[in-house]
Formats: sequence, C-alpha cells, structure tokens
Amino acid sequence: MRRSRRFAVARDGTRIAWTSAGAGAPPVVLTDGIGCAGWIWTRLSPELARERRVIHWNYRGHGASGVPADPERITLQECARDLVTVLDAARVERAVLVGHSMGVQVVLDAWRRAPRRVAGLVLVCGAPGRVLDTFHESTALRTALPLARRLVDRWPELARAGFRALVTADVALDYALAFEVNRALLCRDDLLPYFEDLSKVDPALFVRLLASAADHDATPWLPDVDVPTLVVAGARDAFTPMRLSVAMSQAIRGSEVLVLPGGTHVGPLEHPELLAARVRAFLAARVPVAPPRSRARRPAARAGAPRRRAARGTRA
Repeated sequence: MRRSRRFAVARDGTRIAWTSAGAGAPPVVLTDGIGCAGWIWTRLSPELARERRVIHWNYRGHGASGVPADPERITLQECARDLVTVLDAARVERAVLVGHSMGVQVVLDAWRRAPRRVAGLVLVCGAPGRVLDTFHESTALRTALPLARRLVDRWPELARAGFRALVTADVALDYALAFEVNRALLCRDDLLPYFEDLSKVDPALFVRLLASAADHDATPWLPDVDVPTLVVAGARDAFTPMRLSVAMSQAIRGSEVLVLPGGTHVGPLEHPELLAARVRAFLAARVPVAPPRSRARRPAARAGAPRRRAARGTRA
C-alpha cells in the first residue's frame, strides 16, 4: 500500500505529520493511543484502504511530527485541534474518525469541536475519559503521575536516558507478553515496533500528555453524539476495561458494539480479520462510500453557430 507523507501546520506552528492511501469518501482517519505512531493500525489500515481513503497522523512529538516550542501546548485538547487541522490540510470535508486508547478521547473531543466534520466514529479499546482512574482497576498510576512529572521536569536528560533504556529492555517486552497481551494471539516480534516508537518519545512530553488525558472526560457529551458509532472492546483489556466501552456505547444512542474475544488493549493486532470485517460492514451500512462526482459536460456547439462573447464586467 503506497502512502504519501505530508505535513499540516498547527496554529502554534507545530508541524503535524500525516499520510494518505487509497481513495473513496468519506475517508477514515486513524488516531493512535499515546506513545504510538501507527503500529496498532498495521493490519487494519490496508483492509480499509481497499475501499476508501485512509489517513493516519502523528501526535505532537510522536513519529514524524514536530515538538511544540511551548510545553504547555502538549495537551489532549491540542491533539484534537491538530486532528481538525489535518482534515483541513487533507481537504477533507467530513471523515470517519477512528481512535484507539487515548485516541478515543481525542476523536470525541474533535467531534465536540467540529461536529459537522465527522461522518462517523469507531472507538477502539478506549474510554471517554479519566483513564488513569480505572487503569488495571486501580488508581496507583494516577497517584504516581505527579511524582513522575516532577522527576522528568527536574532531570530531563536523565529521564530520557532512563526511559529509553526501560522501554527497549527485554524485561519490558517480557512483562507485556506475560501480563498485558494475549500471548496466544501475538508473538514477541509483534510488539517490537511499539516499543521502538515509544522509545523515541520524550518522557516529559509523554507525562504531560498522559496527565492531560487523565483529567479529560468526554462522558457528558456522549448523549449528544449523533453520528453512526461503533464501539470496540477487548474482553481482557486491563488498560481500559470492557465495562467502560459497554457503558460508553449505552450512552451513545444507536451505537453498535463489538467485543473481541480474549482481546486485550492491542485487540486490533490480536483479531485483525474480525475487526476489519466488522468495521468494513459497519462503514458500508452506516457510512457508505459516496459516488465520485462527475463534472457536467457543456453541450457541444452547433456547427456554424455564432459564439457568444463573455459579458464584460462593469466599473463601479
């Protein structure tokens, strides 16, 4: 699948990388979780691009996107604004927004900001907000977050070196295989690209964005969502437990639910065929591809018929 990389410029000057493949409108826009740069969509994206345009973009400081000059611009709300900026740069009037993990919060925030730009939503393994309150059904991570932020702000270089060493160590990969994913559905090599992408993210940026996601909550807006919506949950997701996805679907009128059996937080990689088939069916039924616009041809002039001169503008 051939992809072209381009850049959108956010209102504060930050360059936001995005790619495009396939054809057909309304397009699908893929939005990652924190620390990811497209890895979670590697098996879904080619399937969707068979029928319509697929756009993927990188958060600030992730992948090929730039880092904002002002650290205060690293928030979930800025990510939602960046998503709308990407729509503008890609000349997209309306799109189906697909979000994974924190990307669920981002696309819901983007819908709130620009509802007319959203043709549908696919919310994958995520929650509407305050994700650290339910991470592994514990508040331990939320409690530890302020300390982590103080550490990375005080010793940034040490934090970068330690963060990269931690996420690239075999122990991190072994832990993920043992406790966070379904080892019967994924192998070691499947996780390597994620840890490689994560190792390139500045820990100070990561912590700031995580803190923003921890405080963000789209729950009050869910009853107002009026576009076709598919909610996807992993039956064994410890990051965003399945009950949160079910509750989110119940709050969005007319939404549909897909539960990935044995699926964890990386369900799109564990059940690629099931997810692709369900998303394609959902899109075909609820947000079908629009027929291509055809330019109306002018009737041919009769032979020998005089041509009319274009009217000249009048001066005021």
